Amino acid sequence: MSELATAQTIPALLAERSTLGDHPAVIDQGHTISYRELFEQVEAVAKSYWAGGVRRGDRVAVWAPNRTECILAFLGAQYLGAAVVPLNTRYTGREAAEILARSGASVLVLTDEFLGLGLSRKLREATEQADAPALTALTTIVTMDDVAAEGCRTWADFLADGADVPGDVLAAAAAAVSPDDIVDILFTSGTTGQPKGVMSAQRQTIGVAHAWALGADLAATDRYCIVNPIFHGFGYKAGLIASLIAGATMYPIPVFNTDDVLTLIERERITVLPGVPTIFTSLIDHPNLADFDLSSLRFAIAGATAAPDSLFHDMVNILGFSRVAQAYGLTECVVATMSRPGEDLAHASQTTGPAVANIEIRIAGAEGEILPVGGEGEILLRGDNVMLGYFEDPEATSAAFDADGWFHTGDVGCLDEHGCLKITDRIKDMFIVGGFNVYPAEVENTLRRHPAVNESAVIGIEDARMGSVGRAYVALLREADPKPTAEDITAFCRTRLAGFKVPKEIVFVDDFPRNATGKILKSDLRAAV
Repeated sequence: MSELATAQTIPALLAERSTLGDHPAVIDQGHTISYRELFEQVEAVAKSYWAGGVRRGDRVAVWAPNRTECILAFLGAQYLGAAVVPLNTRYTGREAAEILARSGASVLVLTDEFLGLGLSRKLREATEQADAPALTALTTIVTMDDVAAEGCRTWADFLADGADVPGDVLAAAAAAVSPDDIVDILFTSGTTGQPKGVMSAQRQTIGVAHAWALGADLAATDRYCIVNPIFHGFGYKAGLIASLIAGATMYPIPVFNTDDVLTLIERERITVLPGVPTIFTSLIDHPNLADFDLSSLRFAIAGATAAPDSLFHDMVNILGFSRVAQAYGLTECVVATMSRPGEDLAHASQTTGPAVANIEIRIAGAEGEILPVGGEGEILLRGDNVMLGYFEDPEATSAAFDADGWFHTGDVGCLDEHGCLKITDRIKDMFIVGGFNVYPAEVENTLRRHPAVNESAVIGIEDARMGSVGRAYVALLREADPKPTAEDITAFCRTRLAGFKVPKEIVFVDDFPRNATGKILKSDLRAAV
């Protein structure tokens, strides 16, 4: 029906895809938006941002689940050349406030109705704390809901703001957007626990999505169930933007529910369903799986965390996918490798494929030497779609790249004789819970704020459902009275950290295994698991 789009900016991409006319772009809760209507609605949202003072180079934060308004909030800001700052819906108010302050976002679009989370209330309560970050740049909060919460404007009122913005003003703003303009800043906590904003240019986010669409053979005939959160690079770049590039039909799913997804697959003849392994194991384990017609399923990637050895076989032979692949990426380069078309299933389950177009991979030894085939070392990346750098953090940016422009991922792997990458370990302590990165330093910094905690060490341990979960080893102050229980420590973390970051297990210890300099040996803690 159509080839992959060639545009290098979001406004040009939307204009190119508007020629698909009545072809469905988004189907959300039974409501269909065509590609022509999507273009018109994005322009309307862009006008409203413009009326509120948003200009090229500004930042707009979006704190919402997968839904039509979330898509429009992203694209409307990017249409003007503003950068989107996605916020995880699981964030606490404090976590969201810190990123809003760091990014200098002038507008925040959110929803309060999602799972009753009351996101605006959480943010308001967080900013009322004595040590809260100052949100000096934030001028407008828009809710996607019909009723405005305190300090918010409704989506309808927001859209009305742009009604008087002239079309030629909007056209000029869109025409001024450059492929090199920053299109998104995805914040990810680092080894220090301080959030770092990963910056990508318009051309880079489109390039990442193009590589994914090409590797997935994505086409306008595909019906893509986007269950991965759009606030995450997987759902955003490999989902939303990749679908636009191919002209595919998107089905945004705000919450994964096995019955609902199985019903959707059968009713809408879903063809593409990527996700973390937990999604597929949940579908496979559904007691009434045989009652659903899943014959439309064509392509899946089980990524973002470790997969059970049998999963790929079960996805093909039980769920009926005609092709299952792996990919490797991280926030700094969302799609670096991808399984080859026609790949042997056993090989695809063990490797993440070769480098995608315009990306180079090198395996480096301890002294920085290039290792041969089979040599295990740090994975280095270089190419067009590797991030521009960390937002307002030149020191961290400089530390991430070497003199030759290679980005040091902190992941350990090797290349086989086919050039396919196998991930074997992580240099950094980061682990992945249900597809979301957890950095122990951030959790440990939070634990340190507990008045009874002297020291802690957090590691990831295997979990059948989530892939990994956190275990916190905690040493209490000797004078602590009363001494908190594991439940007390967990409750303390829940008020300060997103749920997926909260350790599942708390283990109290008198001391830790240490090296000669006194550093905690997490390798010994892991070995004891």
